[in-house]
Amino acid sequence: AGSVAVGKSTTARIIQTVLSRLQERLKVSLITTDGFLYPNAALTEKQMMSRKGFPESYDVKALLEFLNDLKSGKEIVRAPVYSHLTYDRLEGVYETVEQADIVIIEGVNVLQTPTIEDDRTKPRVFVSDFFDFSIYVDAEEDLIIKWYLERFRMLRETAFQDPSSYFHKFKDLADEEADHMAKSIWETVNRPNLYENILPTKFRSDLILRKGEGHKVEEILVRRV
Repeated sequence: AGSVAVGKSTTARIIQTVLSRLQERLKVSLITTDGFLYPNAALTEKQMMSRKGFPESYDVKALLEFLNDLKSGKEIVRAPVYSHLTYDRLEGVYETVEQADIVIIEGVNVLQTPTIEDDRTKPRVFVSDFFDFSIYVDAEEDLIIKWYLERFRMLRETAFQDPSSYFHKFKDLADEEADHMAKSIWETVNRPNLYENILPTKFRSDLILRKGEGHKVEEILVRRV
């Protein structure tokens, strides 16, 4: 778990690689919860596109069913796939987890719990109930914003150039314009989500990786058993 742009995906891939090399034939799968976001068409219909990434934009029921199938030992389990290019779930495309020894689940929402007012309508079981070990990737907000702006500029030069990209309209932005746009998205979407829904889950994790400049891990906090 952790903020947008804090390095969750990279951390998860590194852990996957390290674990898979610890023992011969150890099968380690990685699933991102982005695939469990409602499709853009559904979010648009519910007037929730501006809340994409917030708890209500995820199909939590489907995510819990996926995790339950994993935990119950089902041999083949499928998870929907999300495309960061089209900014949407890929219709009919799935990631298959087949008899994995370890499954890593990565996403901003993996440690979240329903709010009090949601208790009557949301499942009593939480996503984190299925985890054996949880990690929160942490950093100061000013660093996360810096990394977010850097990533936005990089995507402007790469993925945004693809005509099929949802953000193709931003491909010709000047540096100053790109930074202004990225800061606007951060302030109106990512920052509120961080403080309302993501950061409060930090101390529910078993381990916190606190990062500094250059994405270097400067401190590791482990929950006492």
